[in-house]
Amino acid sequence: MSNYDLVVRLFLQLLVIVAACRVVGVIGRRFGQAQVVSEMVTGVLLGPSLFGLLLPSVQQWLFPAKLTLGDGAAAITINHPSMMVLYAIAQVGLALYMFVVGMEFDVKLMSDRSRSALLVGSAGMALPMALGMGAAFVFSRDEALFTPAVQPWSAALYLGAAMCITAFPMLARILYEKRMTRTSMGTLALAAGASNDVLAWCLLAVVLSATKGSWSIAVIAIGGGLAYGIAMMTVGRRLAAPLEARVVRDNGLTAPSMAIALLILLIGAYITDAVGIYAVFGAFIAGAAMPRGRFTAAMTDKLEPFVSTFLLPVFFVYSGLNTRIGLLDHWHLWLMAALLTLLAILGKGVGCALAARLAGEPWRESITVGVLMNARGLMELIILNIGLEQGVITPTLFTMMVLMAVITTLMASPLFEWVYGKHAQAIRSAA
Repeated sequence: MSNYDLVVRLFLQLLVIVAACRVVGVIGRRFGQAQVVSEMVTGVLLGPSLFGLLLPSVQQWLFPAKLTLGDGAAAITINHPSMMVLYAIAQVGLALYMFVVGMEFDVKLMSDRSRSALLVGSAGMALPMALGMGAAFVFSRDEALFTPAVQPWSAALYLGAAMCITAFPMLARILYEKRMTRTSMGTLALAAGASNDVLAWCLLAVVLSATKGSWSIAVIAIGGGLAYGIAMMTVGRRLAAPLEARVVRDNGLTAPSMAIALLILLIGAYITDAVGIYAVFGAFIAGAAMPRGRFTAAMTDKLEPFVSTFLLPVFFVYSGLNTRIGLLDHWHLWLMAALLTLLAILGKGVGCALAARLAGEPWRESITVGVLMNARGLMELIILNIGLEQGVITPTLFTMMVLMAVITTLMASPLFEWVYGKHAQAIRSAA
């Protein structure tokens, strides 16, 4: 395949991805869904589950999974170059998006609501993990779900970690759009979601270490991640502080200031990717270390529309291409998928709601926290893609978990409006 053909196909792929995401987004808004949720659904629709079912030859040409080189016994199969390019674009989009989320995150939330956030975050880890591990021990010998090389306890740790994930970027987006980030409930949900996902990423590092048979991987990942986080929030924060003064002095964001911020992002993404915690974590911490004020507002205005409209949809579609609902070709597989979804809702939603109530929140706020924490969204897709790439789970379990992520994420916005919508409107009116 020539470079010219690759570029031509890439432009067509991006055209289809962006157009489909916008169309589904318009439909999704009529049902109260955020754009990011519609993009999750679009990813599944453009994959083998619908597009590939209706027009298999067209879908395979546009998004070819594999490329065979050579003939006969000498033939080898590799990932198609166009999909490798899409994967790279998806990773860049993820890093930039998490950088924006980090800039919008109020670091003081972690200290202001530390006790309650720790309680809710711990409940959001412990109960889903216990349920996920229990399910994994039951299903671990099923080769349709886990690869033969994965030990039962490694499978249990992975599924427990996958159950623990919260859609923190989506949680933040819902609260931001509803102007609830500064409320008691909003700060609790944001702080709990952030701490929850950090712990889940550390747990994932342990799982991958166990799978590869080297505990040094976990030590390097967790130790390196902690060292990076501390360094970025201390030294990095001081180094980035002058960017706010430069924006005030220049009366706006200049190219050199933006370049410095992006260099900090790239350094963070590289370090965390190198130690095994993955670039999204480094990008989020780098964003959180940026100086608050006009600088972060200007950076967000510059980056967010392009990233969320053009780059992030590529990741959702790339994940959707690995989601093949046709793999669930027996009633017992659908039963497993339904069971995993039910366990996810009970573990995360109910567990976090009860913990928030125990922390002193009223029932309405507690249930709302449970609703928001229950959504898996983008972060779940990230951890599932990692599990698939590392050979921990099979495409069948990947598909089950993607369906769980889509269902729990679709539930979030309508349930938020039903439980808290009118109350949120009253709070905004009073403010």
